[in-house]
Amino acid sequence: MTSHPAPGAGALTLVSASALTRRFGAIRAVSEVSFEVRRGERFLIVGGSGCGKTTLLRHIVGLLRPAAGRIWLEGEEVSAADEDRLRQLQRKFGLLFQSGALFASLTLGQNIALLLEEYTTLPPETIALLVRIKLSMVRLDGFEEYAIAELSGGMKKRAALARAMALDPGILFFDEPSAGLDPVTARDLDELILQINRSLGTTIVAVTHELASIFTIGERAILLDTEQKGIIAEGKPTDLRDHHPDPRVHAFFNREPGALFRSQRRSSGH
Repeated sequence: MTSHPAPGAGALTLVSASALTRRFGAIRAVSEVSFEVRRGERFLIVGGSGCGKTTLLRHIVGLLRPAAGRIWLEGEEVSAADEDRLRQLQRKFGLLFQSGALFASLTLGQNIALLLEEYTTLPPETIALLVRIKLSMVRLDGFEEYAIAELSGGMKKRAALARAMALDPGILFFDEPSAGLDPVTARDLDELILQINRSLGTTIVAVTHELASIFTIGERAILLDTEQKGIIAEGKPTDLRDHHPDPRVHAFFNREPGALFRSQRRSSGH
């Protein structure tokens, strides 16, 4: 595999993408997207439905290959890695899917232990201890023997977070972490994400369209446009809300669907 230095490569850059483009047949999903994620920050990929947020995330973690452009993780090119090397790179991060993706046939404790059994040679008693520690970190102490069906929606999200943290990753990726949760439970999950970032220094990269989550956990964000399929704004969420001149950006961060529709009509020439 040919190695090329990532743009901005260095101790402070953890993830970077350059001119990332993806099409599904004739449909453009992501277009010319470039960005960098700094070590220890809380970085959000935001935008309306259909703008390519989840597609972009799936490229970053190696679940999809770009049609053009490149992606690096800690200076190594994910987009050029073969399957064996990609599997090794994926051990460096945790991924929380929107659905949680927990195995219903296993207990909560077994779900957490699965990664430790697959990727380490730790003895069973050490794995059991680590399972308890990870569940304690997400406030699920004592739930090791619970079936997944016995957990509430918020508990399932926290359980999935505990599993994503099983191998002590330096970076956590989230796909719509608060999807399907009531506002109080969603805020509780947001605060837990903040706590993990601040106490462990874990880098957070999250896809979301929920404004409450954006303003709670977002340190820096890129906004993808539904029509353009690329980045139209980057910065601190409150700055984008209050000061960005583009009406599409203002419309998104201020919940103004009429203004967003009008700006899209103007950009398409209608």
